[in-house]
Amino acid sequence: MMLGFKSWTLFLFDAFQGPHVQCAKGERQHVQRPFFLAVGGGWLSQCRRRRVANLRATVSEVGHGIPDLEHVDPEIGSLINKERMRQSRSVNLIASENYASPFVFEILGSVLNNKYSEGLPGARYYGGNFVIDDLEKLCKDRALKAFNLSPELWSVNVQPYSGSPANFAVYTALLEPHDRIMGMSLMAGGHLTHGHYTTTRKVSATSIYFESLPYGVDPKTGLIDYEALRETAKVFRPRLIIAGASAYPRHIDWAQFRAACDEVGAYLLVDMAHISGLDPPDLVRESQRQLPSSESIQLKLAAVFPALQGGPHNATIGALAFQLREVASPEFKDYCERVVANSKVLASCLTKHGSKLVTGGTDNHLLLWDLKAEGLSGAKMEKVCEEASIIVNRNTIASDSSPISPGGVRLGSCAMTTRRVDEEGFRRIGTYLVRARDIARGIQERPSRPGKSVERWTWLHW
Repeated sequence: MMLGFKSWTLFLFDAFQGPHVQCAKGERQHVQRPFFLAVGGGWLSQCRRRRVANLRATVSEVGHGIPDLEHVDPEIGSLINKERMRQSRSVNLIASENYASPFVFEILGSVLNNKYSEGLPGARYYGGNFVIDDLEKLCKDRALKAFNLSPELWSVNVQPYSGSPANFAVYTALLEPHDRIMGMSLMAGGHLTHGHYTTTRKVSATSIYFESLPYGVDPKTGLIDYEALRETAKVFRPRLIIAGASAYPRHIDWAQFRAACDEVGAYLLVDMAHISGLDPPDLVRESQRQLPSSESIQLKLAAVFPALQGGPHNATIGALAFQLREVASPEFKDYCERVVANSKVLASCLTKHGSKLVTGGTDNHLLLWDLKAEGLSGAKMEKVCEEASIIVNRNTIASDSSPISPGGVRLGSCAMTTRRVDEEGFRRIGTYLVRARDIARGIQERPSRPGKSVERWTWLHW
């Protein structure tokens, strides 16, 4: 049953205050402002009240409903509405997730999807692309502006479908098959595309087509061991060293990577997918080692198309152009500062309650919770949290022997900062996580009883 705007707003209030609780209409006095997550509070500063009123039955802060779709394809319509409801009522702590604005949704669902545009601006293999050319050029201009880069010295390609294909495009541009690369170990916080493999198989395509040797972190501190990295590079002599990670909570010393690459004559690739908004000027300055301009442009463009992709996703490029305009604003800088502040508050709350964090804290938008010290697994903690509508993801830590059974949980602050949760709100989230930890401990310690699931145990003890 579709909730009215007033009921829907109150539902979102209570979805954050406690799992699976809904109050009656009109009971507003117990709701605190930081947890006002509905359209009526979060988006009124950006959307007109009239538009909110017209769409109040189908719009929440996490997306647009599609009422007609429920009649045309009830199964898909129902699944989309269920997912919108799940996102609305959950505390989202996935470090690699966030909420798109209504304008991004509008662009992604626009007529830009109808055009096929294989090629580059001014050199397409299909007619009718003069508008798409302008769109792609606008996106590239905004990307350079966002990173304060001169178009005379730098080029940018906005066609890769996502981060993983973008990484492989760089490998294709700069390397020959079976060239040597070094990237951070998956266990230490690296990404699959940085060359992950196991003792029995090559997992990532990167490790299939190139010879990969990972670098790691100091087992005591959890910090990147730059000296060990340099010594390993001297022996292995890689053609490319990858800096950047998907689960590393501290600042990265780009100058150390630059020095290591210069010492062995390697290219430096910075995978900045997670932290590009937090430290872009230093990142670009320290990692710069340019090829001659014309050679650089030629290699990068050909590596994306025609080497790896066909036509670009024009709607995605349009949405990216919109977002690049936003990230160049002072408001986005303020947002990034709040993301980091909230992450540090959450880290402080967990350590205060006796939890162990990898590296002891965080400098960015994420933290890594070492659950081995709690006698728990990342999978069990993830399951208990999900039963309480708190969404986290299990994650490997450096002491793990296999990514199949990770000993940690990765937590991020971006999504809930977007939903206007402040530092006090993240302290409350921290207490929820501590309660989930204690429940998980209870499940771990209880005797096995047939018929009593993790779900039932969680609700009996929340």
